[in-house]
Amino acid sequence: MVTAACGAKGGAGASGAEAESPDSPSKGKLDIQVSFYPMYEFTKQVAGDAADVQMLVPGGVEPHDWEPTPRDIAKLEEADVFVYNGAGMEGWVEQVLSAVSSRKLVKIEASQGIDMIEDAEVHDHPDGDEHEPAEEEAHEHDHEHHHDHEQAHEEAHDHNHEHEAAGHHDHDHAHNHGGLDPHVWLSPALAIKEVRNIEAGLSQAAPEHQELFKKNADAYVAKLEALDQEFRETLASVKRKDFITQHAAFGYLAREYGLRQVPIAGLSPELEPSAAQMAEIVKFAKENDVKTIFFETLVSSKVAEAISKEIGAQTAVLNPIEGLTEEDLSSSRDYIVLMRQNLEALKLALNE
Repeated sequence: MVTAACGAKGGAGASGAEAESPDSPSKGKLDIQVSFYPMYEFTKQVAGDAADVQMLVPGGVEPHDWEPTPRDIAKLEEADVFVYNGAGMEGWVEQVLSAVSSRKLVKIEASQGIDMIEDAEVHDHPDGDEHEPAEEEAHEHDHEHHHDHEQAHEEAHDHNHEHEAAGHHDHDHAHNHGGLDPHVWLSPALAIKEVRNIEAGLSQAAPEHQELFKKNADAYVAKLEALDQEFRETLASVKRKDFITQHAAFGYLAREYGLRQVPIAGLSPELEPSAAQMAEIVKFAKENDVKTIFFETLVSSKVAEAISKEIGAQTAVLNPIEGLTEEDLSSSRDYIVLMRQNLEALKLALNE
């Protein structure tokens, strides 16, 4: 979705006497604010030198836990363009944009037009039976008991209490994806669609740069198409198709490349799996001889470690690329590099 209003930075009505602060965009360039890392990478690739692109959610911060400040709203007031993923990923977007009075802000929802996965679709039992979403089961946790898997569940339970003590559950709206799985960027094929949506929105915001945006988008899409082909060729021949992950972030990747995600918990990485879920995952892993339990960057690995310990498996990282770690930044890792690391991790785990 692209929403635009009249006016543009640097137009005929702008005063040449206005001073720019050190943090303000370079003169003559689009001022683009984006929500979190994948949107930054895709937008930067399309905009090139025609824009200054800034990310609202800082590097190394889990986007589900982040909340905008008055300063962030002020940045949007001054911006020409705001790019966000949508589909409920940024639970704060509607409230924040309603507080922004700028009439010139062009809003680009990168996931617009993509066939979304419903929240309930990511909570199927490993054996195929339907059950209630993890959000509801988490509330029933204190009333459930499973003797065979008590130790693993208690470790996971302790982990979640640590998060509650740290205040991670004070922001319920940040964990509400509105009934949809928003993690579309984890499929390179769908990342291409997001890039094209961003290209269209930027061309609307600055039509004088339309040819540049198309040239940049075409070049980046060619790289994403090569990445997509790598995924298709590599994952077509793996020995197993099921993989267990701590956070249900990989539904689009699984759907695109013929795999099956078996999540321990739900769409939010902070949700606590119930006793029944823990027991079910352990049972599935033992019956299918699963040797790797995936966890992710930016959140604790204790739940995955508890299950892997019980079944004698190893843990490995499957990165949802919601934000870059300090190690990623220092190593100049970007979306394509991190997705190739994900592909290698899946290749190893699915051929064990």
